[in-house]
Amino acid sequence: MEALKQGSDALFILLGGIMVLAMHAGFAFLELGTVRQKNQVNALVKILVDFSVSTVAYFLVGYGVAYGTHFFVGAEALAAKNGFELVRFFFLLTFAAAIPAIISGGIAERARFYPQLIATAVIVGLVYPFFEGVVWNHHFGVQAWILSVTGAEFHDFAGSIVVHAVGGWLALPAVILLGARSNRYRKDGGVSAHPPSSIPFLALGAWILTVGWFGFNVMSAQTIDKLSGLVAVNSLMAMVGGTLAALVVGKNDPGFVYNGPLAGLVAVCAGSDVMHPLGALVVGCVAGAVFVIMFTLTQNKWKIDDVLGVWPLHGLCGTWGGIAAGIFGSKALGGLGGVSLAAQLVGSAMGVTWALLMGLLVYGTLKKTMGLRLSQEEEFEGADRSIHRIGATPEREVTW
Repeated sequence: MEALKQGSDALFILLGGIMVLAMHAGFAFLELGTVRQKNQVNALVKILVDFSVSTVAYFLVGYGVAYGTHFFVGAEALAAKNGFELVRFFFLLTFAAAIPAIISGGIAERARFYPQLIATAVIVGLVYPFFEGVVWNHHFGVQAWILSVTGAEFHDFAGSIVVHAVGGWLALPAVILLGARSNRYRKDGGVSAHPPSSIPFLALGAWILTVGWFGFNVMSAQTIDKLSGLVAVNSLMAMVGGTLAALVVGKNDPGFVYNGPLAGLVAVCAGSDVMHPLGALVVGCVAGAVFVIMFTLTQNKWKIDDVLGVWPLHGLCGTWGGIAAGIFGSKALGGLGGVSLAAQLVGSAMGVTWALLMGLLVYGTLKKTMGLRLSQEEEFEGADRSIHRIGATPEREVTW
């Protein structure tokens, strides 16, 4: 029976890793559909190469930073318990690799390729796993301190703060340090529209992310005996809540409609295992509205050119999700309890502060030493031809 349990756990978490790996295709197509046509190839290449760099960095360094273990032993040791530790690494890697995929959308259309890969290695190897270890592996006694002060540990079941808020708040300094795309904000005070290049591809990306998210949330249980249908239904309710709120507040704009479910899913990650489904619906509705309102403010009023709106979507909705777990996870609102609003506020603030500081450090250093931005000519020509020497749709056939 023990061997069956070990094999089932390994298969369970492996399937979760595969589902979250598929989400990276969603990141790619969401960005491809949002950016202008001259930057579509770059969007596709960035996500794949960022994932590859993330894998090496997390395997060699990051997983050890977070969980105090390593893989520098023989394959016989690694294969123990059906290789569970290896597939657990695979699953958690897909979370870590989401950080540069998130950032990629914010800095799209004007960021240099190789400096971002260096940032990916540093973030996935050190920055993200440091905070991951604090929250999910009780490093440095931080969780024990929060428990002693508030009566509960900081609760983040599937990463509203650890993954999404950290990714979104890391992206904000990068976006600001890069500056807006050329001619995005005109001298007369007007804003040049850069509409999505492909609503179908944007929608495809959102659908892939949405489906994969059920692996992201449900498989965060990590072992099959902890599987909870509550997590699945709460994810569903937050998804539809985000969609409907974005539809209404965004006035039928398809770009908002298809980011709405993502906003809801970002927000529900933290408390998906403790909320009542009606609470998850409310959390998703709030997140959908927050995304539309804050995306519009950042783009049009504050003139922060966050191309995919990753700070409102992941940074702000993730922060809301961390706090919401302490509200809607309480027994008073139909949740399972065991959470504290004070603990959620403390943990959420820690994640935001860490990400902001590290974003400034990593991207500030790269800007001073290597430069972050394409030249004006390269940006005008587009990242596809400037970096990859090919466009998404060749204008003519070439006969050799």
